[in-house]
Amino acid sequence: MRNDSYNASLVFSKELKSKNNRLVTSPRWGEPNGFALGLIVLQFNAIIISYCYPQTYSTLSSYVSLASSSASSQPMEHLLFGRTGIEISKLGLGTWQFGGQWGDEYSDDTALAIMRAAVENGVNFFDTADIYGLGRSEELIGRFLRESKQRLFVATKLGRGPKPGWPDNFTPRVVREHTEASLRRLGVDCLDLQQLHCVPKSELERGVMFDTLDKLRDEGKLRFFGASVETVEEALICLQNPHCASLQIIFNIFRQKPITDLFQQARLQRVAIIVRLPLASGLLSGKMTADRKFAETDHRNYNRDGQQFNVGETFAGLPYERGLELVEEIRPLVPEGMTMSQMALRWCMDFDAVSTVIPGARSVEQAIENSSAGHLPPLPEPLHDRLTALYHTSIFPHIRGPY
Repeated sequence: MRNDSYNASLVFSKELKSKNNRLVTSPRWGEPNGFALGLIVLQFNAIIISYCYPQTYSTLSSYVSLASSSASSQPMEHLLFGRTGIEISKLGLGTWQFGGQWGDEYSDDTALAIMRAAVENGVNFFDTADIYGLGRSEELIGRFLRESKQRLFVATKLGRGPKPGWPDNFTPRVVREHTEASLRRLGVDCLDLQQLHCVPKSELERGVMFDTLDKLRDEGKLRFFGASVETVEEALICLQNPHCASLQIIFNIFRQKPITDLFQQARLQRVAIIVRLPLASGLLSGKMTADRKFAETDHRNYNRDGQQFNVGETFAGLPYERGLELVEEIRPLVPEGMTMSQMALRWCMDFDAVSTVIPGARSVEQAIENSSAGHLPPLPEPLHDRLTALYHTSIFPHIRGPY
């Protein structure tokens, strides 16, 4: 892990290489030689399917591609979620997109297929909120839980719903009502994790919402609670509550402040860190261009300069054009055999304070690519050093909004 165990990373890499060397002569499926035979069968079938069912070919190709790389990769990392005693995948799935705020309308089948692909590739942590599609994201996750019979850890959030809206959302009565509504939509008796959803700093300081969540926990309506915040200052306020189990923050190659200002304190208190927007609204996928047009319903259009909410939630607070320039500076640093998305996700995961990283996914293919980052070894220390230097010299001066 990054930050205090570079030597451990080197040892881990050597152990992984040693394990792969020991597997070279094994003929079974799931190990290199048998894997190759199975892969030939998959590819032969893919040729036939590409002619008979061309619409499904791209999805199958993604599975074959991921399978090809898994022979030299490690299993999905799982670790304890703070002090909860629960083990979760270090890479999870964010579901903001299921609510339609990214310019796309998702059919139920598409959303379910994305969740299925993530789980099949080792993910067991989903993040949602009552405001995502006004409950639709929670409902879709609830349906997936019922139909798949999977035991997942689902984190939801409250505080930003339009009914009754601010400031009434912060009252004990409404916090209780919104929690019970999430229980119904998810189809569970007890929430795994309820989070305050970027509520004002003054509400965090008052502590009334935390007190209400404490009571709901005692009643068995939720197991743990935490907060999703906009700034390091807000995160540090939340850490003053002894029962706060987790913090959800914006953290990516473009926003590195938590490394120095938050992570150590969170580790000391054994508070889990959930990383949202690890790809900076898609910038760090390396696939965006200057002429890219975003739908009117996409926050990358209507909140590009912070018109509707904190500008940090969109492109990490960077002007879009400057973000594209920075992506081109980063592109030559991407290790061979990785996509930029995988590198950006792996970068976040390398920090030992980080409990899980929750990229969204617009398609099954994207869910598979994102999940594959959880099977990769840590990035080299020199690469981390170069990205840190780039942040201080070229990125930080351009970040806008509370941070």
